[in-house]
Amino acid sequence: MTKLEADQLVRHHIHGEGFVVADLGPTVLARFGTAIHQVERESISLQRSLETALLGGQMDDSRAVLCRAQALAIASVNDQWGVFSRSRVQLLPHQLWVCRQVTRAWPIRWLVADDVGLGKTIEAGLILEPLIASGRVRRVLVLAPARLVPQWRARMKTMFDIRLQEFTADSDRGRISFWETAHQVVASFHTLRMEKPRKRLLQAEPWDLVIVDEAHHFQAQERAATLTYGLLRELQDAGRIDSLVLFTGTPHRGKDFGFLALMQLVRPDLFDPEKEMKEQLSALPNAMIRNNKALVTDLDGNKLFRPVVTRSVDYGFSEAEAEFYHTMSEFIIDGRAYAASLSGRQQTARMLLLIALQKLAASSIAAITRALRRRRAMLANSLLDATPRDISEPETFDEIAEAEEARPSETAVLLMQDEIARLDEILALSTEIDRETKIATLLDLIERDLPEGEPLLLFTEYKATQALVHEALEARFGKGCVGFINGDERLVVTSATGAETAIVLSRDSAAEDFNAGRTRFLISTEAGGEGIDLQERCAVLVHIDMPWNPMRLHQRVGRLNRYGQKRAVSVFLLRNPETVEARIWSLLQEKLARIQETLSASMDDPEDISQLVIGMAGSQFFDDIYSQGSMRSGSGLAGWFDQSTQQFGGRDAVETVRAMLGNVARYDFQSAGAEIPKLDLPALEPFFRNAMALAGRRVTKGDEGLSVATPEAWRGSIELRDRYDALTFDRFMRSDHSLTRLVGVGHPLLDRAISHSMDQPVFLSRARGISAPLLVAQVEDEITGTGATVHRIVVGIDGTGDMAVALRDWELLMRLNELEPIENTEDSPSPAECAALDELCEKLAATVLVSDLPFRRPKLRRIIALFPEPQSIDGSSIKP
Repeated sequence: MTKLEADQLVRHHIHGEGFVVADLGPTVLARFGTAIHQVERESISLQRSLETALLGGQMDDSRAVLCRAQALAIASVNDQWGVFSRSRVQLLPHQLWVCRQVTRAWPIRWLVADDVGLGKTIEAGLILEPLIASGRVRRVLVLAPARLVPQWRARMKTMFDIRLQEFTADSDRGRISFWETAHQVVASFHTLRMEKPRKRLLQAEPWDLVIVDEAHHFQAQERAATLTYGLLRELQDAGRIDSLVLFTGTPHRGKDFGFLALMQLVRPDLFDPEKEMKEQLSALPNAMIRNNKALVTDLDGNKLFRPVVTRSVDYGFSEAEAEFYHTMSEFIIDGRAYAASLSGRQQTARMLLLIALQKLAASSIAAITRALRRRRAMLANSLLDATPRDISEPETFDEIAEAEEARPSETAVLLMQDEIARLDEILALSTEIDRETKIATLLDLIERDLPEGEPLLLFTEYKATQALVHEALEARFGKGCVGFINGDERLVVTSATGAETAIVLSRDSAAEDFNAGRTRFLISTEAGGEGIDLQERCAVLVHIDMPWNPMRLHQRVGRLNRYGQKRAVSVFLLRNPETVEARIWSLLQEKLARIQETLSASMDDPEDISQLVIGMAGSQFFDDIYSQGSMRSGSGLAGWFDQSTQQFGGRDAVETVRAMLGNVARYDFQSAGAEIPKLDLPALEPFFRNAMALAGRRVTKGDEGLSVATPEAWRGSIELRDRYDALTFDRFMRSDHSLTRLVGVGHPLLDRAISHSMDQPVFLSRARGISAPLLVAQVEDEITGTGATVHRIVVGIDGTGDMAVALRDWELLMRLNELEPIENTEDSPSPAECAALDELCEKLAATVLVSDLPFRRPKLRRIIALFPEPQSIDGSSIKP
């Protein structure tokens, strides 16, 4: 073999295709992908390349060259952006941007803190699907709260055809560990905190990628790690996590230590909770992403979300309700006074009980009356125990609400010496109330202010209030018009005759019925505040009661104010201004508005930061404000509130939020809009037809879609069927159609066509649709070991002189899709055409498009050249 020149294309029987770095005589130094190997000269063979084809004037089959160019462009686009992933949903620019940002380097290490409703599940699928398709990720573990585990499993399957196995305690009881056979898993992180599952997980094979939802649960307390944080830390320290992506809408929960401990899990090389926050802010753009609704756009730069319109609907108590509320308030105040005289666990148990009673009273008279009746029965029949039993911490908002509803009848401690007599007085007053003004106001609102038949989403905290609203809506608007969502998917309602009936309805069925229009109303507890999309028909929401933590209102509205919503969302808040809860709520909203105004004045980009400030405060802060506020009244409440909330949203909090938001990475249409691929799955169809034609198969189109027989040479693989019918490139195919019909990267037939076309040793041909040479090149980083997940990016250029246009990979694909192959011709490129090609290569190498690619030392190699079809004497194309 003659001396090999640098950059000559060679093939090795183990390392595959590569380029010569240096000929060392008996051995050759060659680059294969991102690795450089010194191999024996006899182990490599010189391969044909574009350069050798040009020197020899050897033309290739036009369709084969076009197919290879299209396949290379498709792979390049999808490796960076995931835009050709097989998903049923419309992919948005910020989601594609997140995918590219997160997957630029390996191992992946990011915290994604996008606003609610921006599609974190889609972002996770876009990140995961190309990595699985390329073989980079084999073992993936998704950790989520128990209530969201079924949703993650369902959405990954229906949106991306990624099939996650659900871990349960029952699935891991045998001698063989569940983790030995499961490679793509979704599990509740609360379940994995238990000793046996935790131990087996720590002994399992390492995970290529771990994805964590609701990652704020993993924040550490100073010098006292939580169980969930400890789980992730142990996996990390045991070397069981290669790549890690965390998702949370509230990354900072009030303590810099907890936030930095979370960031340390993501990037231990950049963050340390023992150091000052301000010293580490400059590292955030390399590890944290946050996009918000005010800034995200479509591909044309149009804002995707409209402002939410919120309106308070005030009502007043009837005389009987006012007396009940006043008496109940005095009972709670007296109970607090008695509790204050105690200490330790005895005081804590009573304070928790009083908070539960206050919340129930604010929700509805039905809710508090039901709880008081059960408590009265318990007190009359139980031997009181002054030492309360330990109660495990509830995991979800619904479990918290259920615990609060149950606490009055389970906490066997006296609130005051004459409690039974006091309860009898309150319960007697409840019998004087024949209807609740809040519910009457709701019915009037529906009939007076909403169009006839307008779908309506309603939220309550407690099932007793949920049942009350269910009964009222059916009584007014007809049986079967209402669905419900709650934690245990069961609701006990009372008929007009007093008979109780238990209704069982799954969360998914309730949402499906509501979205399909089979029910007009959907009443949800906090179980519907996360992980469910209800924007298909509905744009109106009513808060029946006000949760003490304002974060829950943001999450509730997020069920409607998300991508796909066609109207501005209207929100109604039912409140009685005379109650202490309503007055505290108003004071809290005024303070949040002032904080927002202060921060917005010093920010370049608008953002609703209330949820971040609220998240920093924590739930206990709001419990304290409302429960202690019940002791105040009149003009003194405002002064007390200002004194008690000095730290809430104070300078430290505002500065923390400003600093955090000012340093994170985020999608910006002005800077990133031009890079975002402006194409979708239909851009794959020209390649698919070309590839099938090249393999001797004809693609036919029928009413249900495309049909084609699998090429004979590709058969025998267990992944491929002999024939495919009703194929489509339309993401918005009917929901009852199998995802196997949707053609995108990850579909076995398309994947085989791409890999087969990319491997063809074809480089040079002519094509119809161009009037000057079109050059396809690939750019790679000369530096190895950078950790990049994308090693090569395909680019192109066509035209002549000053009219030559450099093309990104997705622009190149669109250009290639306009071309048609021609029958083989022996017309080799002329010297003038070769010179024009050289000029194009020089122009492309000098473009910003190449220099701005994410490579330290980008090196361009031309790989395919397409020339115009031959011209006749009169200048017209010679058509076969």
